[in-house]
Amino acid sequence: MGRASAAACTATLITALTAFTAVGCASSVGDGKNPDRPAQDFTHSNLKGQERDLTDAEEILVEHAESILVKECMEGKGFRYWVAPRASVAERQGGGYILDDVNWARTYGYGREFEKKAEQARLADPNAAYANALPKADLVRYTKTLDGDLSKGKLSVNLPSGGTVSTTSTGCLAEAKGKLYGDTATWFRVNKIGTSLTPLYVPHLVKDPRFVKAVETWSRCMRKAGHAYASPAEIREQRHALTQGMSADRAHATEVQLAVTEATCAVKTSLGKTARALEREYRAKKLQAYSEDIAAYQRMRLAALPRAENITDSEA
Repeated sequence: MGRASAAACTATLITALTAFTAVGCASSVGDGKNPDRPAQDFTHSNLKGQERDLTDAEEILVEHAESILVKECMEGKGFRYWVAPRASVAERQGGGYILDDVNWARTYGYGREFEKKAEQARLADPNAAYANALPKADLVRYTKTLDGDLSKGKLSVNLPSGGTVSTTSTGCLAEAKGKLYGDTATWFRVNKIGTSLTPLYVPHLVKDPRFVKAVETWSRCMRKAGHAYASPAEIREQRHALTQGMSADRAHATEVQLAVTEATCAVKTSLGKTARALEREYRAKKLQAYSEDIAAYQRMRLAALPRAENITDSEA
């Protein structure tokens, strides 16, 4: 790979990794073989190893419990509210920058069916339909009841990479988080810090010669298999164009074939292993100043787990 191509590839990798991790969940480089594995990604590794992240199944449970609490709060204020359907563990195991689970790829490809399901759920969201049907005055009250009112309580936190993010301390969403995590203000702070650390180390990680070499080796493997891609990010960028105009079945089959090849090459070249090892290394180097916040983030999530179990048990 020439210097110009390498530079372009590195820039693409930085953009892709930072974009995927900005949402806090989509940068998983775990192999996904164990549904009860901790959800490993570029945001949730503890530096000291004193805590652990939630597994995919546990994370889904906590999110479901939060939705139940929001429903109870809204109904207590005189509004209707519907709990969102639970995501499946399989949905959480896809969508990462590096796909190295061949079995998942063989079954789901790149998660096209999950994307379709999510879009259908968004379009058929009963909460949106209900809110849109309310008279204007009731809609204003509904929104403030759900989202809160900044004029009555504001929480702010300075992000590690710069900038400030704010939210309200009132409303059913805030109340649900307080009940689940123990303290709304503390949770808001450690959650925002714990899920926004990637810009501090991912740009260094993707420029590391070991990572660049692993991606180049992966790319050669893909090219030998008939797929000329410089990086996994390039697949993500071109995936939808690749299947445009195809029937649903053909598009799925095409994506499965490509995804299996990607995952097979990632395993053969140890791209996933390399990324995970470098992640641990660079987090240890770059995030020491935030080790207490990371630990608090994980500790509060773990403390929320038994509360979530009680909430979901009572629902059943």
